[in-house]
Amino acid sequence: MTNGSLPRLTRAIYPGSFDPPTNGHLDVIERAARCFGELIVAVIVNPQKRDPMFSLEEREAMLSECVGHLPNVRVEHFRGLLADYVKLRESDVIVKGLRVVSDFENEMSTALMNRALAQVDTFFLMSDQKYSFVSSSIVKEVFFLGGEVDSLVPEPVLRVMAAKRTTLHSARR
Repeated sequence: MTNGSLPRLTRAIYPGSFDPPTNGHLDVIERAARCFGELIVAVIVNPQKRDPMFSLEEREAMLSECVGHLPNVRVEHFRGLLADYVKLRESDVIVKGLRVVSDFENEMSTALMNRALAQVDTFFLMSDQKYSFVSSSIVKEVFFLGGEVDSLVPEPVLRVMAAKRTTLHSARR
């Protein structure tokens, strides 16, 4: 506390493309929500990931439904530099989930760059062991090749995926 004022609420941002959101993402969101006063799940438009399966609006809607039970979590989207978005939202910390060692190797340089650009630290959460192999790209591949992904994605996401598969199959005929 400073000057007898109330302590500032810690605001964290959990960025990702979430194409689609997985149970691993939801696990990180729920755990981060317990650590911080406010958590913004920020769906990014990533120009390096071409042709996302789900529109920005679909990803936001799926995530909003999945986190509706968490009062201190909200879902937004942004374009551009995460460091700029962090400053805009006056965030204290970035949250990143790590599944395997290679995730840390990939995320470390980004964390250091965000620290240099926005004076913000990155809070790394290790994934639950049961989700350490789950990625959005693997989920999409397994799903569209006919495999079961029920245990890998939240039910609202599975509903949207099933509808998308039906639409895609109809369009191919």
